[in-house]
Amino acid sequence: MTHLIALIDGSGYSQSVADLTRWVAERTNASVDLMHVLGRRGVGSERADLSGNLKLGARSALLKELSDLDEQKAKLDVKRGRLLLEDAKAGLEEAGLTTVGTKLRHGDLIESIAEFEGDADLIVVGKRGEAADFAKLHLGSNLERVVRAAKKPVLVASRAFKPIEKFLIAFDGGESAMKAVRHIAEGKLFTGLPCTLLCVGKPTEGMQKKLDDAADILRKGGYSVDAQFAKGEPEDVIKDRIEADNIGLLVMGAYGHSRIRSLIIGSTTTEMVRSCHVPVMMFR
Repeated sequence: MTHLIALIDGSGYSQSVADLTRWVAERTNASVDLMHVLGRRGVGSERADLSGNLKLGARSALLKELSDLDEQKAKLDVKRGRLLLEDAKAGLEEAGLTTVGTKLRHGDLIESIAEFEGDADLIVVGKRGEAADFAKLHLGSNLERVVRAAKKPVLVASRAFKPIEKFLIAFDGGESAMKAVRHIAEGKLFTGLPCTLLCVGKPTEGMQKKLDDAADILRKGGYSVDAQFAKGEPEDVIKDRIEADNIGLLVMGAYGHSRIRSLIIGSTTTEMVRSCHVPVMMFR
C-alpha cells in the first residue's frame, strides 16, 4: 500500500477518518491525499421563486440580492473547505506523517474519486456524513455511493477511533472475501495482528475447504489465524463476536456470495457497517 485518499467533510466522523488514516499510513508508509468535495449547487432542483407578485423593480432587486447571497455562500464554502483540509493536514503532520496532500474539488463526489483513485490503494471515509441524523442508525448516502462505485478497497471509519490490536474477516467463500484475504496476506497493514477468520453457516465440505484455503493463504503471509465456523444469523454472530473478543476492525466483502445485486451493498455488509462500532474494510 503506497497511497491513500481520505474524504474529509466536516462531520463528526472527520476526526475519526483522520485518526484511521494516520494509523494506516504509519503501518504502511503510505502517502495521503485529504479530499474535500464541494457539491454542485442547484443540481436536481430549481430554486424557489420568492419574487411572487412583486413589481419589476422590486423583483429585480430581490433576485440580485439572492444572487449575491449565492455567490457569498459559494466563497464561504470554499474557504471552509480549505480550512477543514488544512486543519486535518496539520493534525496528521503533527502526528509524524510527512507526505500529506490536499485536494479541494467542485462537483460530484463519485466523479472526484474516480479521477484520483487510480493512483490510490485505499479510500477512507466516515460512516455518516455532515447532514446525518446521529439519533438514527442510517448510513450516509455518499458512503453507499462510494462503495458501489469505488474500484479500490474502502475503509469506513467508526464514530471514534480506538487502537486496533486484532481484526476479524467475515468469510463467506465469495470472490470479494477471497480478494480481501489475498490483499491482507500480501500487504503490511495488518502485520503482527491476530486474525479471526469467521464463517457463519453450516460447515459443509466445500465451505470447509474454502475456509482452510483462506487460512493457509493468511498463514503463509505470516499471520496467526483462528479459522472457525459459527451458527446463527451473520449480522448477529459477527457483531457479538466483535464485542466479545474486543475486535478492533472488521474486514468483509461488499457483496455476499449469493444473491449479488449490482446496485446495492449486500444486506449483511449494510447491517455490519450500520451497527458495528469498529471500522469496516470492504472489498468489491
